[in-house]
Amino acid sequence: MVMRPQDRARQIAREIGGVIPRSVGALTEAGNWTGRTARGLRQLGEVALDELVVTGMTLTAPPPSVHTAIETYRPVADELTRLGMAGCYAEPEPLQIKNIRWRMLGKFAFEEVSYEHDPRLPGCFGELAAPTTAVCNVVRSDTRRPRPWLIWVHGAGQGGLSDLAVARVGRIRRELGFNVALPVQPGHGVRRRSWPTYPDTDPLANVAGMMRAVSEVRAVIHWIDPQATVVVLSGLSLGSGVAALASAFEPVDGVALYTPILGLNAMIANHLHRWGDEAADVLSVLGSDVVTELTSVIDPLAVQPLAPENRRLIVGAWNDQMAMRAPAELLHEKWGGELYWHDGSHVGHVFSGRVQAVTERFLREVAGQAP
Repeated sequence: MVMRPQDRARQIAREIGGVIPRSVGALTEAGNWTGRTARGLRQLGEVALDELVVTGMTLTAPPPSVHTAIETYRPVADELTRLGMAGCYAEPEPLQIKNIRWRMLGKFAFEEVSYEHDPRLPGCFGELAAPTTAVCNVVRSDTRRPRPWLIWVHGAGQGGLSDLAVARVGRIRRELGFNVALPVQPGHGVRRRSWPTYPDTDPLANVAGMMRAVSEVRAVIHWIDPQATVVVLSGLSLGSGVAALASAFEPVDGVALYTPILGLNAMIANHLHRWGDEAADVLSVLGSDVVTELTSVIDPLAVQPLAPENRRLIVGAWNDQMAMRAPAELLHEKWGGELYWHDGSHVGHVFSGRVQAVTERFLREVAGQAP
């Protein structure tokens, strides 16, 4: 039964009204929190922002629906399992530029690079494996001499001009001397109205979408490598899985993950409860064994980055209400390297001066180890 507009409005109002109580509950459960200090109030504001963002992203999207019968996923899961991680990810084709458009953000100029890309996904994905036009925003110095490069993979709902501020691209180029490439993931930014849609409540499309994004990022790495002294790959939230997987296939010099996620389909399912009974059928599909098997080929825990352990950084948020705390802990156990905890939330870490300082130190260290 389709939810009536008035019922949907009530559901949204009820969930938004619960933002503060849920935030206080999460902080209280985490322990050692008090709202009577400036730090405690900041943490409450950050956690409430997490709750507000994830509630808005969930409830302003179309109501969840089952895309196809769950049995149709079985042959795909079996084929992906047979291929394994190495067999699922083909070597990307060379990046062939289709168009370069100069864009401005205030006085800040950057290149919007478009290129046709075939992700060369396994045939079991069918039409989800078709080629499409990919986009990467590039900020680089006027000279073409080799420089350190940072590839920054954005999170869900991003991919627009705000990424330049979120990634602090101007400062990283000016103070650290890095050129920066910002791949736009499928379904985001200027690709928002273009096929394919990603992420979604279709588990197969989510797996294909992340594998496509990995292929695109690998193509960007190959493109910039001849003009780079070092290449550092970083990913935020949804982009963390893409960066983690790409770093297992490409010998980048450093890799950094921010508020990482594990199990994209499981993470989406974790927030669909806000739809109430309307999401029951979709939750049943997303929580099924066959979808877990599908998702295993985009699992960062199944790979190790090629970057040396001392050039791996994970930034987690202790009070993360979107990806939660566990992914950062589990990845650190698997990967080693440095784990830095921001004491606030998933969204809040973006504004942290301490996170910025940790990032800049990491980039300087990797750049300083260039041959």
